[in-house]
Amino acid sequence: MEPVKAWYVFARTVDYAGLTLFAGGLLFLAALWPGGAGHRGARSVVVTGWVLGLLGTLAGLGLQAAWAAQRPPGDFLSWDLLSPALDSQFGRIWFARALLWLLGGVVLAWLLQRGRAAATALPWRAGAGAVLLGLLRTTGLTGHAAESTRPWLTQLADLAHLAGASAWIGGLAVLLFGVLARRDPEELATVIPRYSKLAMTSVAVVVAAGVVLAWQTVGSAGRVFGTAYGRTLLVKLAVLAVVLLAAQASRSWVGRRLDFAVVLRGDAGTVRPFVHSVAAETTLVLVVLLAASFLVTASPGR
Repeated sequence: MEPVKAWYVFARTVDYAGLTLFAGGLLFLAALWPGGAGHRGARSVVVTGWVLGLLGTLAGLGLQAAWAAQRPPGDFLSWDLLSPALDSQFGRIWFARALLWLLGGVVLAWLLQRGRAAATALPWRAGAGAVLLGLLRTTGLTGHAAESTRPWLTQLADLAHLAGASAWIGGLAVLLFGVLARRDPEELATVIPRYSKLAMTSVAVVVAAGVVLAWQTVGSAGRVFGTAYGRTLLVKLAVLAVVLLAAQASRSWVGRRLDFAVVLRGDAGTVRPFVHSVAAETTLVLVVLLAASFLVTASPGR
């Protein structure tokens, strides 16, 4: 792989990771755990997501321009590359995305200042929802969904796929670094079952939307096995299957051991197997995000 393309794939991975942490983290705090808006672990997840998303978007714009011009990655900040890039469709969409990340910083600052009061306020929720919808939508506008013969279907599926993945993955991070790190029995009893239901719904949305996207983008079974794009898709699906096995282990723990963990006041030994399962899910998800970055920069016909 060309060095500039490798750096561009890395920037897209960082951008995807930032989007999932930021969007999923804000959704988790708004819908499942408003009290977590005042706790450092949960706040660190959304702050990290915002920083990664902004940096990934800015770097991705320059690196995509360098890749298109066959220039070295070190030139990604050169104005003679950025100026024509901003006149392209990709550049305009990515510039709008960067502005959305800046607006997301305003939403984040409000949350950090007000905590639970912001997470439960209707104006904050409306503003956060608008920013997140814009970020999710601009991600799909520069992917293969926009090139389909049925763009309305694939772009709707892409939006659902990204939203489901963000709710699931970002929620995992807040669960791991926020709820489980505190081991508060009341929070365990309240938040974990809520997230379990959200995760089940999100996974169903991710799988259903992913089937539509694969059908529209790849087109036939022969292209799945006969192209680099199809093989990368198979790797993504294989890792996703392993993630779902880890998620099933987590769900089994919730059904069998959550009550026991609450009775023991969040005993570390009782909660530890669930923590390990969630940590394994979170780690494997990084591979899924990397595969997604390869897919968005690859040609489905090759």
